[in-house]
Amino acid sequence: MKTILSGNEAVARGAWEAGCKVAAAYPGTPSTEILENIILYPEIYAEWSINEKVALEVAAGASFAGCRSLVAMKHVGLNVAADPLFTMAYSGVTGGFVIVNADDPGMWSSQNEQDNRHYARHAKIPMLEPSDSQEARIFVKLGFEISEQFDTPVLLRLTTRICHSTCLVDLDDRIEHQISGYTKNIKKRLVLPAHARLLHIAVEERMKKLAEYSEKFLYNQIEWGQKKLGIITSGISYQYAKEVFPKASFLKLAFTYPLPEKLIREFSRQVRNVIIIEEGDPILETEIKAMGIKATGKARIPVCGELTPKVIKESFNIKKLDINPEPAPVRPPVLCPGCPHRGVFYIINKLNLVATGDIGCYTLSALPPLNAMDTCICMGASITNAHGLDKALGKEFSNKMVAVLGDSTFFHSGITGLVNAVYNKGNLNLIIVDNYTTAMTGHQPHPGTGKLAHGETGKRIPPEDIARGCGVEFVKTVNPDDLEETENTIKEALEFDGVTVLVFRRPCALLLKRKIPYYVDSENCKSCNICMRIGCPAISLTSIPGKEKEIAVIDADLCFGCGLCAQVCTCEAIKLRDIVR
Repeated sequence: MKTILSGNEAVARGAWEAGCKVAAAYPGTPSTEILENIILYPEIYAEWSINEKVALEVAAGASFAGCRSLVAMKHVGLNVAADPLFTMAYSGVTGGFVIVNADDPGMWSSQNEQDNRHYARHAKIPMLEPSDSQEARIFVKLGFEISEQFDTPVLLRLTTRICHSTCLVDLDDRIEHQISGYTKNIKKRLVLPAHARLLHIAVEERMKKLAEYSEKFLYNQIEWGQKKLGIITSGISYQYAKEVFPKASFLKLAFTYPLPEKLIREFSRQVRNVIIIEEGDPILETEIKAMGIKATGKARIPVCGELTPKVIKESFNIKKLDINPEPAPVRPPVLCPGCPHRGVFYIINKLNLVATGDIGCYTLSALPPLNAMDTCICMGASITNAHGLDKALGKEFSNKMVAVLGDSTFFHSGITGLVNAVYNKGNLNLIIVDNYTTAMTGHQPHPGTGKLAHGETGKRIPPEDIARGCGVEFVKTVNPDDLEETENTIKEALEFDGVTVLVFRRPCALLLKRKIPYYVDSENCKSCNICMRIGCPAISLTSIPGKEKEIAVIDADLCFGCGLCAQVCTCEAIKLRDIVR
């Protein structure tokens, strides 16, 4: 049977077909839909873990039991999970263990453009790179087999276009994999220095065997065309290069670490010119040139940005593609109408506070007109950055500063920073904007919601309870739709000596039914534009007869009915409509 699947859907299908029993992940674009689709297969236990490190360790524990397990995350998530990743390369596996990593070239939803192919080389684990959804499904299954055959985790490296593009995929039945059970083996799994020294030797021996395996790997393929040009490529780059150079000869690499050196040499000897086309860093190029093979790569193809057929054509001065050259219209990202975070950041801006920020929907508060965020480094860094600023500049500065992060991010990486600030006598004013979900990636649950991956009820863990458990004495929960209470509570916290935690809680607007919308009474509007300062997409300016200046207007179809605009309006021009939608 065949069907059309995205790369993420295909990974989930491949895991199910391979007999995977345990899967864990933390949501992050472009990898989120992998676990969302695994959840649909009842034979697999699936969980949203609180962060990527925890997810990898959960899957590793299942592997220790002889269970086939999978963990999925975006590229920066593998940074969080790097500690157990490197040690798992030493300890090896019992049941097959596949680590799915999704890179984001072009940074469509990420804070950097790192190329995680480096992780395979750094950790010394084999890596597979599919070039479409069909291969994504197959490579998950092969990944489990390679993992068990060579006693190693396997890195399955995707990119944004592989994750989200679709193609026709063959479907197979599920083959159950017998769980062997746990057997005590401290020399393999208890990685003390004495054991690790021996395990490192085993890793190096494994790499030699994997290099031999790579030479015979079925999906490392030579496609002969005209031999005046030979292209070595992998992953989505293969699809783009094939489109631009349809008559060239290709060496399509799928088992990309360790590389098949003999196959690469054989191909290179039979073509006149070698071009290496890869997205991101010159990883293939560096290794292939180290073999003494003359080739062209990043001297022409840019390192930065996402690779496309257009980029390849321009890199080699080929005529433009026969497509519409008109760029897509710019669509600046904004907080949704009715977003519960908007009022908090409006007050932060009004009070002219320094705000160390974090990663989530609320990062958009850094943009005009809110202009209410100063830093954004990584998950959880809002708290620790604020603590560092406090220790460097003192209480006078920290009394004008807040750290802001979301509820899911707090569970992911915020708790340790909070404990650190309390323990080290910090002056920290922490704001948790709690919209009761992981909104940025599609409303996945977390411990603060009390819901589990499959929708069943778990144990709800309120962030304010954790704060009190960490020793925070000043803890308050506030409705962010009440601007007066929001402002007064933040001011009160700023005057407190020590660590404070304010939880501004209201569910994400997309989880609630809209309330009665507001409208602007044009007779009362003074064109002061104060309402525009909250940055709500439902409010805009328009010209009307009889008014010298533009006045505000509210789109009833966009208005959520939160009432922030009415609270900031100084001329009583914003009023509730008399109809309920």
